[in-house]
Amino acid sequence: MERDEPRHRVLSASARPSALAPFRIRNYRFQWPADLLTSWAFEMETLILGWYVLVETGSVLLLTVFASLGYVGTLVAPVFGVIGDRIGHRDLLAMMRAAYATLAATLMILALTGHLTPPCVFLIAALMGIVRPSDLGVRGALVATIMPHEQLIGAISLSRTTMDTARIAGALSGAGLFASLGIGPAYVAIVCLYAVATVLTLCVVAPHGRAKAHEAVEAVLRRSPLRDLKEGISYVWTSPRMRAAIWIAFLANLTAYPLTNGLLPYAAREIYLTNQSGLGYLSASFAVGSLAGSIALSLVGSVRVARLMIGATIVWYATLLVFAQMQTVPSAMACLMLAGFSQSLCMISLAVILMRAASEQFRGRVMGVRMMVIYGLPLGLLAAGGLIDLVGFAAMGTLYAVAGLAMMLVIILHWRADLWHAHAPANAR
Repeated sequence: MERDEPRHRVLSASARPSALAPFRIRNYRFQWPADLLTSWAFEMETLILGWYVLVETGSVLLLTVFASLGYVGTLVAPVFGVIGDRIGHRDLLAMMRAAYATLAATLMILALTGHLTPPCVFLIAALMGIVRPSDLGVRGALVATIMPHEQLIGAISLSRTTMDTARIAGALSGAGLFASLGIGPAYVAIVCLYAVATVLTLCVVAPHGRAKAHEAVEAVLRRSPLRDLKEGISYVWTSPRMRAAIWIAFLANLTAYPLTNGLLPYAAREIYLTNQSGLGYLSASFAVGSLAGSIALSLVGSVRVARLMIGATIVWYATLLVFAQMQTVPSAMACLMLAGFSQSLCMISLAVILMRAASEQFRGRVMGVRMMVIYGLPLGLLAAGGLIDLVGFAAMGTLYAVAGLAMMLVIILHWRADLWHAHAPANAR
């Protein structure tokens, strides 16, 4: 580990660490801005291409298909976890971000030359979707590797702010650039963000000595990748608190995220009758709430994370139930802000439970399994597209929120000993 870390470990038990304490670690000072720029580019692309597909095709079903393509790689996310455990999470993350830059540059060239079409967007989105879902898991595993155990909640909370602040700035700037300059110039900015993020990621130094790391890699490479993958899935499945957290993550992606992710362009254009700027405000509202949740949790010295995860998830679904009935932009923004706040508390708590329960050699594979359950999002989006055509947006949103609440209660009752009891390992302070 780095030379400035031991100083960090000798904090007295009575001293309350600063919310910005993780930035005293050199590696974190490079990873945080790299994650920020990547997340910013993600949000700009999601908003710009989602609006482009909706306007060019006029089909909510095709919009949900496009949004689903961004998650096709969730089924192979455990493979990325295996690769990260083998070659190092830093190296894998840098290669992934170089791939984002290459694909974004392709779209930029097509847009600037006037050859961009919806089929091209769908193809690039599918290729990006193979890699992009694993980014969050790999960056989480890297944070857990470079940070001291006692700072993990603060570090993951601050890491989460990269997505929250990016969704605010990325949504607003992406909408502004798209509306004023067009898709080509907007993609010039996106390519630059990915390129700088790749360079910053490469500045993160492996936390172990070169000789030790080389020996570990040699030992791992002698094993079968399929065996590593099976071990990772089995490792998660045999831990009740990790298995419960994985089910909650799948449920949220299936029934909660579709309302605030892929379907926001449809709601903005068809329900609230607004334009790209209005879509940017709606997306930014969710992110403002999420950022507030991340900051709030980073300031908390200790918390029973499993109980927090349960309470936040219930509030999240209750807020989405109200959001589905809203008919104006201001009321929708207020609901999205509260939904974002509770969503942030839920997802940070879930990540902390997984990282605390996982041993170091399994972290990549555990986060790979965590990313795999994001496949619930494209399933939820595709089902939502058909339901909207049949019963409308409000009825679809109500059905999703009620179903999510019901299934969440089943999970709580089944794993109450592992999630709710004050002395359960998942609630350790």
